[in-house]
Formats: sequence, C-alpha cells, structure tokens
Amino acid sequence: MTAFETIIVERPDPRIARIVMNRPEARNAQNLQMTYDLNTAFDDAVQDDAVKVIILAGSGPHFSAGHDLRPGAKNAAGVDFPPIGNWGGFAEPSTHGRFAREQEIYLQITRRWRNLAKPTIAEIHGKCIAGGLMLAWACDLIVASNDAEFCDPTVTMGVCGHEWFVHPWELGPRKAKEFLFTADVWSAEEAHRLGMVNHVVPRAELSSFVIALAQKIAAKPSFALKMTKEAVNRSVDVMGQPAAIDQAFGLHQLCHAHNLQEFGMVVDPAGLHPSVKKTAIVN
Repeated sequence: MTAFETIIVERPDPRIARIVMNRPEARNAQNLQMTYDLNTAFDDAVQDDAVKVIILAGSGPHFSAGHDLRPGAKNAAGVDFPPIGNWGGFAEPSTHGRFAREQEIYLQITRRWRNLAKPTIAEIHGKCIAGGLMLAWACDLIVASNDAEFCDPTVTMGVCGHEWFVHPWELGPRKAKEFLFTADVWSAEEAHRLGMVNHVVPRAELSSFVIALAQKIAAKPSFALKMTKEAVNRSVDVMGQPAAIDQAFGLHQLCHAHNLQEFGMVVDPAGLHPSVKKTAIVN
C-alpha cells in the first residue's frame, strides 16, 4: 500500500477503501501535497478490483477548512507534482499562470474525482468550509455528524464562489444565492433539509454508520454500481452542469484579476481569516 504524507488509507472491510485526510494541525486544509496524495489514493482504490466503495473522511476536529492559502515547500503546480490535466503554462506570469494552476489543481482534478468509476461517500464532521465543500460535493453521497457545519465565505474574499461551482445544483438557485451572499454557517440539519446531505447522525456514530452504508452498497454488483453512477452523472451532465461549472470558473478568474489590480493580491484581504492574512499566497 502506498505511503502518503498527508492522508491515511484504511481498509475497514476488504471491499471498502477509507481515505482519511490527515493534516489535523491545519484543520485538513488542502495544500498541493494533499491534492496529489488524494488523487493517487483515489486512483489506487479505483484500480483495486477488490474495492467497491470509497469513503473520504478527515482526522482531527474538522473535515476540512478548505484550501490552504499559505505558501508551502511544494507549491508549484506542474513542477513539484506531475500534472494530471491537459493545461500547460504553469510558469507563465499573471493571469495565464494562475488560470493554468487553478485549472489543474481545483477544476480538472475535482471533476476527475467526481467521475471516479466507483461510489464515493463523504464522511463529514466539524467544519466543512469553501474548498472543503469541493471535496464533499465531488462525492456521490454525504453523511454528516450532527455537529457538522457548512460555509462558503469566498464572496467575503471578493470571489464568486469556489472553483467547483455546483452550488445551484446542490442547494437550488435561491438557497445557493443566500448561502453565497451571506457567507452564513449552515447546520447539518439545514443541509439535509435542502437535499445536500443524505444522512445526519450523532458524532459518535458517524464512522460506523458510514461503514455500514458502504457495506450495504458494496453488496451490490460492481458493474451495476459503476453503470448506475455513470447514468446519474450523465443525466446531470445533459442538464448542463459541466458547462455551468466552466463558465463560473471563468468568472472566478475575473474576480482574481480584479482583486489583484485592486488589492495587489488575488483575494480581498479584508475577507481573509487572521491566521492566513499575513502569509496568504498572493498570486
């Protein structure tokens, strides 16, 4: 089994791969290392014919605090890790390089995870913020503990939502606007009421509930599970979701360009959390 820096891979059942984000000190904020560790772990699980269901969970107090905006030792997309997408130009200046980078590490890789050929379940506890929502929304099912909270504060940072813009699909258009406009924190119960979350369970029962759900799914024929996922995903695609995500990604980049001209960094610093305000990546 592959050893990883930022995640742990467990096998609670021979048919289930449980991938656990393991940066608790950073509240499982997603840096570049975690992005590619997750991608490799997902690939390993898909290529292992014994695995029928994949669970994505987080260690520590929270599922994920989103994207890690602090510079790290390995932060150069297309250089520190081999690219998996079909864009180049990572070293180009200004908008060109930023567009290429975000195409690779946010848009294309999330789309890749959404289209994994096996059922995936997000196991969410604590906070799930901005980029954390991208991780959850790439999964087929979401199970949340009763203390889970969801928030996308990107409008506060001068950006029109995070890069995997499926808010209207997950929440409906009016609630998506409220979620983004207000940057309010929504409870697991509210997310469940809106259909974003499949189940809400007590925190102490979360992992066991998710494993039992995965076992129920894993009892079904592998090919039928794959084809059912494909059928549902293609139905959503025919309704226009990929094109909607792509056009929103272009508007997201326009927001970055505006903020860079206005504030000298790609987000409005007024909206940054104090813990990252002084060290945030600025381009």
